[in-house]
Amino acid sequence: MDRYHVPVREIQIHVDVPASPEAAWELFTDHLGWERWAGAKEVVLRQEGDPAPNGLGAIRVVRVGGLAIEEEVTAFDAPRRMAYRLVAGLPTRDHSGELEFEPSEIGTRLTWKVCFRPWIPGTGRPLEWVLRRAIQEVVRRFSGEFGAS
Repeated sequence: MDRYHVPVREIQIHVDVPASPEAAWELFTDHLGWERWAGAKEVVLRQEGDPAPNGLGAIRVVRVGGLAIEEEVTAFDAPRRMAYRLVAGLPTRDHSGELEFEPSEIGTRLTWKVCFRPWIPGTGRPLEWVLRRAIQEVVRRFSGEFGAS
């Protein structure tokens, strides 16, 4: 490995919630609704997607913890799969996320997968730790919206 190659880091989180895939999808993909339940200080929909407003091509800015994280929706297959790429806001590159909503015994299993390369070599492990904790907190809050723990 040459000194310029930075390996991809991957995070994968699962949660089952007592809601239909449609209900889980509706809550999670409502970008502006993240202010109410996800712990975001502010969410701005910079560009509407297709279907409007949250679909393919939507660009949102999520303000949380002193950061302004800008993401673009790259896949929107209701109510099964949404994917996004990070545009700005974190010291990462090649940063993408994918969410899958699948029927489960209790309702819906959400799988959230994030892949990224740290912008600065050697920072992958701490960035992964921070991102994992942030995703776990959003997932905890998401579950709480359906009365799950």
